[in-house]
Amino acid sequence: MTDLLYETATELATRIASKDLSAVELMQASLDRIDAVNETVNAVVSLRDCEDCIADAKLADSIAPKGPLHGLPVAIKDLANSEGLLTSMASPIFADNIAQKDDLFVARMKAAGAIVIGKTNTPEFGLGSHTFNSVHGATRNPYDPNRSAGGSSGGAAAALATGMIPIADGSDMMGSLRNPGAWNNVYGLRPTYGLVPLDMPGDMFHHQLAVAGPMGRTPQDVALLLDVQAGFDARHPHSFSQAPSFDQLDGDLKGMKLGWLGDWGGVYAMDAGVLETCETSLKGFENLGATVERLAPPFSAEKIWEAWVKLRAWANAAGKAALFNNENTRKLLKDDAIWEIETGMALSAVEVHEMSAIRTAWFAKLNEMFATYDALMLPSAQVWPFPVEWDSPKKIADRVMDTYHRWMEVVIPVSLVGVPSLNIPAGFNEAGLPMGIQVFGPRHSDAKLLKIGQRWHEISENASRRPDLSGLVRR
Repeated sequence: MTDLLYETATELATRIASKDLSAVELMQASLDRIDAVNETVNAVVSLRDCEDCIADAKLADSIAPKGPLHGLPVAIKDLANSEGLLTSMASPIFADNIAQKDDLFVARMKAAGAIVIGKTNTPEFGLGSHTFNSVHGATRNPYDPNRSAGGSSGGAAAALATGMIPIADGSDMMGSLRNPGAWNNVYGLRPTYGLVPLDMPGDMFHHQLAVAGPMGRTPQDVALLLDVQAGFDARHPHSFSQAPSFDQLDGDLKGMKLGWLGDWGGVYAMDAGVLETCETSLKGFENLGATVERLAPPFSAEKIWEAWVKLRAWANAAGKAALFNNENTRKLLKDDAIWEIETGMALSAVEVHEMSAIRTAWFAKLNEMFATYDALMLPSAQVWPFPVEWDSPKKIADRVMDTYHRWMEVVIPVSLVGVPSLNIPAGFNEAGLPMGIQVFGPRHSDAKLLKIGQRWHEISENASRRPDLSGLVRR
C-alpha cells in the first residue's frame, strides 16, 4: 500500500485541487506522523494547535484552489517569520519572540495555498551544519537517530525524510540547503542569489551570501516550491524574475558536459567512503547521456576559504553587533556566534575589499569554466552524519579542523559567489547513512540543475529510499 505522505507534493496538490483528496485527510495524516515520530526526530517545533490546523484544512476544502500549494501542510524554518508563530532563531535571546508579520517568501507560500502548521528546527542563528540548540534541542537523523540531521535546515530535511511535510523551505549561507539534503536523502536547492528575495533588516546591499530556497523529495517538487518563492520585489534590490522552473524540467541530458571536482586535488579532507560513494554515482549521469570529466583544482582553495571566513564573519558582525555589545544578551550567545562577531569586527574596510576581490576573481574563473561545462559537481559534505552529541567534527581523516565550520569547506566554492546549486542524493554507506552530490551551474541556471536532478531521480534507486519509521515511533 502506498504511503500517502510519501506521494510527491505535486501529486498531492493536484489531487486536492481535483477533490480526489481532501486537505483535511492530508493534514490529519501529517499531524499523525508528527505525533508518531517527531518526539524522536525533533524536526518540527512550535507546532500549532492541531484543531486550528484541521480548521484551516477544512477551509481549504471549502474554497477554490488559491494556488499551486493549495492545501499542503508546511512548516517554516525557525529563522524566518510566520505571523503569530515563534521565531526563536534557536536562540534563548529570542525564545519568546512571536512574529508580527510574514517574511516575503512565507507570504508567497501562504498566498499559494500552503497551510503553515509550525516551524522546523535549526541551530542557533543558523550557524553550523548541525541542528542543535538550547531552545528546542537537537534534531536527529531519521536514518539513524543517534546521528546528526545536518543543518542549518536540518529540521526541514528530517521532516521531509519522515513524511511529516511534503515540501519545505530552507536557507543557505554556507551549505544549509545542501548538507541536510545530503544527510536526509532529499533534494535542496540553493537558488541563484536574488531569485528568492530574503528579508534582511539593516542592509541589503553588502552582504550577498545567504539565500532562502526550497527542499523536497523530488526535483519536481523543489521546482514547484521555487516558483512560488521566487520573483521580483521592488523592496529587494537584488531580486529578479525568470521563467518558471517547473515548466523547464522536460528534456534529456544528452550532450551535456559535467565537471567533477572531487576533493579539490586532495585539499578537502574526506571521511572514508564519501568520495567513493559520490564517484560511483557519476555513472548515473553518464548513463543519462552526459559526459563527466574529472577536473584539476581550478582556483586556490585557501584563498576561497580566507575570503569566505572573513566575509561571513563581517556579515555576522554587522547583523549581531547589538547583541554582542549588550552584556545581558552577549552572555546568551554561543561561542561560535561570538567568534564570528569578534572576527568580523576586527576587519578593516580594506581587508573586506581585498576579500571581495578574491570572490570576484573566483567568480570570473567559474564563468570561464561554465563556457565549457553545463554544470560542475562536488560532494555535498566531507563527512558522514556524525554523533548527535558532537558540536562539530574536530578531525577528518586525521586532519585537524581549525574552526567550527571547516569540516564543511567543500560547499563554499558555491556559497561565496551566489551561483545556484542542487543537492542530489548520491547513495549510502554500509551503515545506511546517506550522502549527496552538489551540482552547480552559472547564475540563472536553476531550471537546468533541476532538470538534471529530475532525470537523475527517475533512474536512481537510492533517491527514493526512505528511513525505517518503525525505529522512530515513540514508545
